Amino acid sequence: MSTKPMAQQHPVENHRVEFKRELTPELDLEKEVVAFLNSHEGGFIYIGIDKNGQRVGVADVDGDMLKVKDRIKNNINPSAMGLFDVLDEAGPTGVHCIKIIVASGSEKPYAKKKYGLSEKGCFMRVGSATEPMPTAMIERLFANRTRNSIGKIKAHRQALSFEQLRIYYEEKRKPLGQQFKANLELTTDDGALNYAAYLLADENNTSIKVAKYRGLNRVHLIENNEYGHCSLIKATKAVLDKLEIENKTASTITAKERIDRRLWNAVALREAVINAIVHNDYSREAPPKFEIFADRIEITSACALPEGLTPAEFFEGYSIPRNKELMRVFRDLELVEHLGSGLPRITEFYGPECFRFTENFLRITFAASGPVYEEEATMQVEAPVTPQVTGQVTEQVTEQVTEQVTEQVRRLCMALQNEAQGTKDLMQLLGLKHRPSFLDSYLTPALKLLLVEMTQPESPRSPTQKYRLTAQGKGLLK
Repeated sequence: MSTKPMAQQHPVENHRVEFKRELTPELDLEKEVVAFLNSHEGGFIYIGIDKNGQRVGVADVDGDMLKVKDRIKNNINPSAMGLFDVLDEAGPTGVHCIKIIVASGSEKPYAKKKYGLSEKGCFMRVGSATEPMPTAMIERLFANRTRNSIGKIKAHRQALSFEQLRIYYEEKRKPLGQQFKANLELTTDDGALNYAAYLLADENNTSIKVAKYRGLNRVHLIENNEYGHCSLIKATKAVLDKLEIENKTASTITAKERIDRRLWNAVALREAVINAIVHNDYSREAPPKFEIFADRIEITSACALPEGLTPAEFFEGYSIPRNKELMRVFRDLELVEHLGSGLPRITEFYGPECFRFTENFLRITFAASGPVYEEEATMQVEAPVTPQVTGQVTEQVTEQVTEQVTEQVRRLCMALQNEAQGTKDLMQLLGLKHRPSFLDSYLTPALKLLLVEMTQPESPRSPTQKYRLTAQGKGLLK
């Protein structure tokens, strides 16, 4: 009979057990932990055991255990604290391994912080392997985790009609059947109409504000329009129609041609309106609002970033619809093309700098390309004609214009005294990082005073657009 000690028996790899030979920076430990947190049963990860189940041990058990705890603590969202334990497990021959016990979490989906709630960040166990979690599953788990999801909240009024919604669907040749409430996820798990249904019903108490102010702040209110108490689709179309009227065309007449441009890019404005309405957190009873000032439009929605998602990841496209029920209807009615399509259209024209995130709100600011109000500045202006001169420039800036030149405008003109510059280069020269501030305080006033002009006026939003001094701007410097 052999006297050789029996090797300690370990379970084979399965849906609850994972073996790793050693802990290295390249080992994606967080992926394995996330997968077990997202499972129904949790699991065990052994470090120091190869794929064949052979114990190879860990050289620095204490050091590696600290690294494991630190990585799990800092690299996973939501917090996994209290849901894992790290143990030193010694075999019969004195070979030490690390055993990580992971419990099933109650705040699924869990994700790697670096990638957030995306297929690169969320994982699940499929047999003995760890696989990326499908987007549909991420959305479902997130909706279940979010206590205030409008799909989970029961509408306080159950006697709701949907004639307006039926008309919009019929216009798109998608008539609603008898089971449309369930098909469009307008009911809770127990069959009651949810808050999404309330927002889409013919009558509700939700109203969207479109305000217009004289000047640069909220002191002097010119108009205060309310669109709502009806289907959110009808209210959305009314807001879009109102802003289309407000988005006037400014014309610049030169010696050679007439140049027309809208106050705001129509495509980006429409996408910003839709995004604000679809992704707003209606559980707070705070609908989105739209505010027009003399030099800009501000769009504010109750919409913080999803948990675990950074602004950088947001701009990379890692986003989760807050209200998937509304997104489904808006997509059916062709108000949005597909998930994630709106953000690129906005940043293409205004850059990520137009977004401002706070703990509870998201604000998008679009600077106007010209004066918003006709009574404050004529919409049609004649571009100055540069006289023919020899030697030094002899143009003089009028006293009226000089009085309107701020220190910011002077600094901008100084930055342009040698050559034309693009927006990013100008901001760098001026030491600025906030694009809306640059547009509001520097560039827009300089353009209005005709001290600065575009090198490509026929393509205001061209990515290669640059700005240069006009004859008046050069006169200002002299």
